[in-house]
Amino acid sequence: MLLEKELISECICGNRTAQKELYEKYSPYFFAICMRYMPTREDAEDVLVTGFASIFSKLDTYKEDGSFEGWMKRIIINKALTTLRINNRHHGMKEEMKEWEQDKILTSENMVYTKINTKDIMKQIQQLPAGYRVVFNLHAIEGYSYEKISNILNINKGTVSSQMAKARKILQKNLQDFK
Repeated sequence: MLLEKELISECICGNRTAQKELYEKYSPYFFAICMRYMPTREDAEDVLVTGFASIFSKLDTYKEDGSFEGWMKRIIINKALTTLRINNRHHGMKEEMKEWEQDKILTSENMVYTKINTKDIMKQIQQLPAGYRVVFNLHAIEGYSYEKISNILNINKGTVSSQMAKARKILQKNLQDFK
């Protein structure tokens, strides 16, 4: 097993063994990220593969000013967001969101969930409409501010806030079954 700097250097040189090592080391973590953003496992796998292709093609631009994992994570998330934007043009994410907005959502304040596991929560996040899912992931999981999300997605801050609130309500409603 190579040290991180050596691994990066070997990958830049095109060493397939090093590239495989890098992929195997980080792909489970990045696949979990892809699953949070993408609606299906197949879409998540596509984003993971294209994300790693981008990582390998851009390795020589890594400047070591932050963590290598963080640098790769940004590439993976950006690849997921780009894929969602492209799919939005083809599948009409806005129509999907309108359908969810029409549903009546019941919530209960201060609910205590005792039978929920991570897999159940991830499944519920995956089932959110695409716009809500992206905003929820960027804010609740990645820790981005509403303003940063607004800039990334090129939507106004009020829309980000609204989508986050709606995502929370949907998740609260759907997770009630696990009480």
